[in-house]
Amino acid sequence: MSTLAAQPVARTERNLYMPYRMRIARITDEAPAVKTFRLEFVDPADAEQFSFKAGQFGEYSVYGEGESTFCIASSPTRKGYIECTFRQVGRVTSALADRDEGDIIGFRGPYGNVFPIEQWRGKNLLFIAGGIALPPMRCVIWNCLDLRDQYKDVSIVYGARTVADLVYKHELAEWGTRPDVKLAVTVDPGGETPDWKGHVGFVPTVLDKLAPSSDNAIAVLCGPPIMIKLTMPVLTKLGFTPENIYTTLENRMKCGVGKCGRCNVGKLYVCKDGPVFTFAQLAALPAEY
Repeated sequence: MSTLAAQPVARTERNLYMPYRMRIARITDEAPAVKTFRLEFVDPADAEQFSFKAGQFGEYSVYGEGESTFCIASSPTRKGYIECTFRQVGRVTSALADRDEGDIIGFRGPYGNVFPIEQWRGKNLLFIAGGIALPPMRCVIWNCLDLRDQYKDVSIVYGARTVADLVYKHELAEWGTRPDVKLAVTVDPGGETPDWKGHVGFVPTVLDKLAPSSDNAIAVLCGPPIMIKLTMPVLTKLGFTPENIYTTLENRMKCGVGKCGRCNVGKLYVCKDGPVFTFAQLAALPAEY
């Protein structure tokens, strides 16, 4: 064997398609068919080197079943683990839902761009979410709350069809007791329970009644398409401009690195140029989106 052949090959970059091995440290049942996994790295060296920012996503896999795309729902300020929240709707998510604490799954990431929270310093923050769309917002909410002294007012408006469909119920209760957070939680008419003390009404209606100021403010909006469609006119009425309204798109992504072409919209790839966009950027996309 030659001396050259015997030299070790230095690895300077991780294979983009090689998943981390992650152990399910905790499973939380959030709502019907909705679970949150807390994942810890099997290899301590991976945990030491891993980092991400609010807004990024990953590909979560069950060996032999495939991958599904979810946001990283925990904040980068919380070290030693990541969390994801998903609804059981298909083959891969059903396989994930069948896992138990202690089981090993795969994770590829982080991918995508980020919420520019450094640019938001000194501003008022308004977070608006509906249903299962709170997980991608949970990451940036906790990120900003963990850096609370850098921001002014923090307001959260969150709604779901029924009380049972609300996710992160314990955290909603915590946010509701914080003096530095203005929280409004609502359920659709007919979705309330006898002991429900929150709002009853659709998110756009509740937002219109609360009428938060757009002065020196950023809005982050995420939810079902119909909710977004009906909420945007309310934000416009309140004085928010498209440049100051952010959202995150996560549908149609597969490879995560702009190679498969499934998520392209015009010249953009949601996985590489997103998933975080302002509504001004979305307005420039082809009408087919």
